[in-house]
Amino acid sequence: MRFPVPPPVRIAIDRLGSPGAFYRLAGRLVPWCAGAALALTLLALALLVAPEGSARGEASRILFVHVPAAWTSLLLYFAMAACAGLALASGQRLAALLMTALAPTGILFTCLALWTGWLLGKPSWHGSWAWDAQLACEMILFALYAAVLALRLAIDDPARADRACAVLVLVGALNVPFVYYTLSWWQGLHDRAASAAPAMAATMLGGMLLLTLAFCMYAKAVALARVRFLMLERAALRRWLGREGAA
Repeated sequence: MRFPVPPPVRIAIDRLGSPGAFYRLAGRLVPWCAGAALALTLLALALLVAPEGSARGEASRILFVHVPAAWTSLLLYFAMAACAGLALASGQRLAALLMTALAPTGILFTCLALWTGWLLGKPSWHGSWAWDAQLACEMILFALYAAVLALRLAIDDPARADRACAVLVLVGALNVPFVYYTLSWWQGLHDRAASAAPAMAATMLGGMLLLTLAFCMYAKAVALARVRFLMLERAALRRWLGREGAA
């Protein structure tokens, strides 16, 4: 079922949705996004310092990666949900391709957030692993990314796969605000570790924000490159099926 889209929005979608125009634009943006990601990462590393008086000592440096990775995993799923909604509302195939292209990078940053959280566990929580609300919701996010990838591989027809994945992504989007608000709804291990630590230094917060932006630019570069590959793959599949039908 498609929903009515205002004419100005429809015109913008049609212009950006032209396969040829998008393919060329994505090709030009990939190196710029990759270069911006590298520059922002180097700038963030220049601010890689542990706050004075931190109870976690040098382990606080892991927060430079853990927090931006967790933020990016949520932002990428929000972007996937926006693409899924656009694909279902307007039937825009490029939106569905972007949704599919973002999933592998999203699961990458979710794994990175979980792994760095595990590294922080021993000095912060006096244990290598422990469950709380934030960790459980991040695991749910990992499961959602994995489910989207698995569903995409399980359905042979690209159009049906796009619709099924879009519905799954939108249903799973209910978890995104849930993950965010668990920080204030439940008092867990994250909260106790944060209360035991001193106030975050401004340079450390700035480094986290810069690295989050770097992660987002990296995700954009990889997703655009992956969309170009998917476009070529589907075009080749259509030509192959056309030759098979003619034969």
